[in-house]
Amino acid sequence: MTLALIDYQAGNLHSVANALRAAGCDDLAVTADPDLVLRADRIVLPGVGAFGACAAALRAIPGMIEAMRTRVLDRGAPFLGICVGMQLLADTGEEMGTHAGLGWIAGQVRRIDPAGSDAKVPHMGWNDVVPLADHPLIVPGEAYFLHSYAFYGDDVIATTDHAGPVTAAVARDTIVGVQFHPEKSQRYGLALLERFLAWQP
Repeated sequence: MTLALIDYQAGNLHSVANALRAAGCDDLAVTADPDLVLRADRIVLPGVGAFGACAAALRAIPGMIEAMRTRVLDRGAPFLGICVGMQLLADTGEEMGTHAGLGWIAGQVRRIDPAGSDAKVPHMGWNDVVPLADHPLIVPGEAYFLHSYAFYGDDVIATTDHAGPVTAAVARDTIVGVQFHPEKSQRYGLALLERFLAWQP
């Protein structure tokens, strides 16, 4: 099983790659090659930074978005988006202007607006992941979050609480996105990656 971890200069690739290997991935390619993505059995899109900068970096790789769309949307490869990699699934992101996302899951990425004055932005640290629907990858537990913007839209399958519900995970068909960082979430995150590697949607 080949897993393509997409390198678009916008993710904590070293930590994510190490976590995937620790979860049992023995054929991992850290790659910016669309042809390899087209042949991969599974795809992971990490992401750290601003939505617009990450979207631009991904689009700057010739043929990458087309390869991802073909492999995931047309051919059904399991896909995991992490942090901004999850946010990019949305139609648009509103961080430092409005920017187009991939449009794979209907929604917008907007700044977190906590209802409680004691809740600070960014939302940072350990927090509960509360499933809203049954999904083989997402179970109750505690994960590590670090973000100022969140997904608002369709196909939300888990939330966390930060003076109100904040999206923790989205899913549709063979696509899953998590706002938290599995690579920083110790046992919970490692178990999630193990489930992703074994997932047969």
